[in-house]
Amino acid sequence: ENGLSLWGDIIVFETSSAAFQVTLRDEDWMAAVLEPSDLRDNVTEYAVLLAGEPRPRLVPFLPLPADGSLPPPLVLNVTHPGLAYRVALLARDGRAWTRPLRSVGVLTRPLPVDSATISDYREAPETGVVFEISSPPNNVFSRVNISYVEGTDLRSMLYKDFYRGKTVFKHWLPGLCYRNVTFQLISEATINRTAMVRHSGVTHRPLQHRTVPNPPRNITWKLVPLSQQGAAVPPGHPPQPRQARDVPLLEEEYQGEVHADEEEYPSEEAPTEPPTQNATATAAADDYAYANATATANDGGGVADDDGVANGNETAEADEDAAFRTRAFTRPAPTGTPPPPADRAAEGEEFVNGLLPEYEDSNEPGSALGMLPPLLLELHWLPPAPPTHYDGFNVYISRDGNVTETATVDVNTHEFFTEPTEPGTYRVLVTALSSAGDCEARESSSYSAFTFYLSPGGRCMEEPKERPYSVSVRLLGSSTAAVSWGPSAEGHNGSLISVLSTTCLRPSLNQRMESTYCTEENTTSDIITSLTPGAQYRVVVYHTNGPLISPPSEPVIIDIEPTGVRDLVVYPLSPTVVILSWQRPYHVAFRKYVLQTFFFNPVTLASEWTTYYEIAATASVIASVRVTDMLPAWYYNFRVSMVTWGDPALSCCDSSTVSYITAPEAPHISSVDYSHGVLYVRWTYGELFVDLSHSRMLHWQVVAVGKKGAKKSYSIDVTRNVMRASLPLPPGDIYNLTVTACTERSRNASTPSIIKLEPAPPRSLYAVNTTHSSFTLLWSVEGVVDYYQVLCRPARPHTEAKPHQAQASTGHFVTVSGLQPSSTYNCTVTTYSYSTASKPAYISVSTSLGLLGFNIYLCS
Repeated sequence: ENGLSLWGDIIVFETSSAAFQVTLRDEDWMAAVLEPSDLRDNVTEYAVLLAGEPRPRLVPFLPLPADGSLPPPLVLNVTHPGLAYRVALLARDGRAWTRPLRSVGVLTRPLPVDSATISDYREAPETGVVFEISSPPNNVFSRVNISYVEGTDLRSMLYKDFYRGKTVFKHWLPGLCYRNVTFQLISEATINRTAMVRHSGVTHRPLQHRTVPNPPRNITWKLVPLSQQGAAVPPGHPPQPRQARDVPLLEEEYQGEVHADEEEYPSEEAPTEPPTQNATATAAADDYAYANATATANDGGGVADDDGVANGNETAEADEDAAFRTRAFTRPAPTGTPPPPADRAAEGEEFVNGLLPEYEDSNEPGSALGMLPPLLLELHWLPPAPPTHYDGFNVYISRDGNVTETATVDVNTHEFFTEPTEPGTYRVLVTALSSAGDCEARESSSYSAFTFYLSPGGRCMEEPKERPYSVSVRLLGSSTAAVSWGPSAEGHNGSLISVLSTTCLRPSLNQRMESTYCTEENTTSDIITSLTPGAQYRVVVYHTNGPLISPPSEPVIIDIEPTGVRDLVVYPLSPTVVILSWQRPYHVAFRKYVLQTFFFNPVTLASEWTTYYEIAATASVIASVRVTDMLPAWYYNFRVSMVTWGDPALSCCDSSTVSYITAPEAPHISSVDYSHGVLYVRWTYGELFVDLSHSRMLHWQVVAVGKKGAKKSYSIDVTRNVMRASLPLPPGDIYNLTVTACTERSRNASTPSIIKLEPAPPRSLYAVNTTHSSFTLLWSVEGVVDYYQVLCRPARPHTEAKPHQAQASTGHFVTVSGLQPSSTYNCTVTTYSYSTASKPAYISVSTSLGLLGFNIYLCS
């Protein structure tokens, strides 16, 4: 039967109580023990197969002793604590291992946590924390048991969502100190249908953590002017005992001193004549702007949304107020009672009143030496939203960034009174304090702080809380824009526009083309000037009330299109190479030029704009690029665009284009033949099988220019798809032959071919004026002839006759004399051109018998 055994303080589930056993020792190694019932006949070797790790391990037992005893236990290292192992016994039967004879399931104990930390959950530090644990490598666990003391109760919870050792818990109570926080790792497995659980030890240092308390709710404040004779109690608020207020009313304790100060330093707006008491009170009420500023700074009630994201401005305010509170606690501990006016005046001299120029106090005689008329600041609030554990409230008051007053009141006090004595910008913060227990004291968030400004005359200006909305920017031109926004429900006396270029600092310093708004600049005008075309700007609007500003509006990003390029010109270098040059305006910002080409692609049989080259922007106003690998006699469009640095990038302009037809290639004359007065020419163009159907080639022009002929030039035009031509040419001349490829804008001629044509023989040869001793030969000829050679010989040689010499003539006739009467002569006429003789023309002529003979012979 299956049974559950306990070995070495470890639970082992085995298949038989008297068979193969596995025990776990010291949590980092196991021992496998053979029992006599495990032995088999004809088996000399046993081994253990350890499964569960990424790779199974086969570990053999020592050979069986000759005396028949059992081998010693087999030691197996545990490399993955907390893992469920399956240990199987194998036997070797011959060369192969048998199937498992027996198997045992073992759940190991995970190692304890090395270290742990607890931190705030940033989105909701009032109720949320982040647990982070660190355990040894290869430690396996399925859950974590988190134990802690909440108040006086011991609690624990099981958590399994520890991703990379971290998890977020969002259900603690605000402001409470949680002590003795420990983490225990748990491994779980089901072995032979039995659920098994193992717990690690707890060796790390127990932790403690206090959550942030919820802030006070409904914080309200008001400024009350004090009369010369006594304090003006706010309507509906009868005088209360000082113990309830926790702070004595200043006018009750120092009424005589306040009255003396007011007589010595009258209000700036008071008349020069001594006013009556009622008039003085009325003027004070008007000038001091009885600021019934029931400004609810923030309803801090309720727990922050677990899934909320903290606002960036609020986070910055929280950091600022944390530093503010740190500075506050370095001062002497407050007593809750303001010092006398004389002490406060001396104390106020330690701080610098850094106001804007138009709000600075004047120390000239009659300006009351910067002292405010007597005012009382009243603060009221409600307790934090339950359930919040807190011990009291801290009040921080600063003027112009310097802490002037801090106070701590108990949980039952929900108001605070103080008297501001100097003009300036005041920031007031009320926080809930939780300090009970061993944890470090913590305060609520500072989102409930409020700010106001007191002018030297006692006028109160509240900090605008509403951010400008519906902000829009309308471009009036390439360098000017108008800003507008929606009306505000709050009172304010101005607005501030912040402009920052987001593209100025992107290029390197030597390539920077922007000079304005590289750093954030503020203006009170709703018209923004000196903008750079092609730049991107971030515009933020603030409401202002004196020196106080509201939260920023949502930023508006404006992109200005670049100007584009101009004077785009193409300079040809060859049929396949051109130089493209252009200029740009000086005042423009952009990232790069993009050169695009548009042409018919004979490979894809499509026409489209494609990017050919990108050129980084430089400070030079002239740029050029070399375009190669173009098709001869082809139509191209070039476009150069400016691309900006913005996101998304803008480009301009599609109108910056130029069209161009490349020059054709020079054809190559391949063969020339001359026959019967006609010159036959063949040529090739480009590659062997070039397709000119989409080319801008118009036609071919074959030109032959002679040297001596009456007509110097002969030409013929041939359509572009035919690469042969026949050209009638007079013989006997030397011709300069070229074939020219022609487009509508350019042409390219082949290498000239020099052709020398043989002269033509005379034709229509006649003999006239025949006598007994002479005759005249006449002929006609085509082409170019330098001279003619005439040679006549007797048909029957006479011994006594002298041989006739050849005669040369430049004309078309010659007279042959000194002939024998009644004789027949064979004559040849040969034309010569450039020392080249033509084929001779033949004629036979007979002389007459006497003087009366007259014959005409015609030989053609």
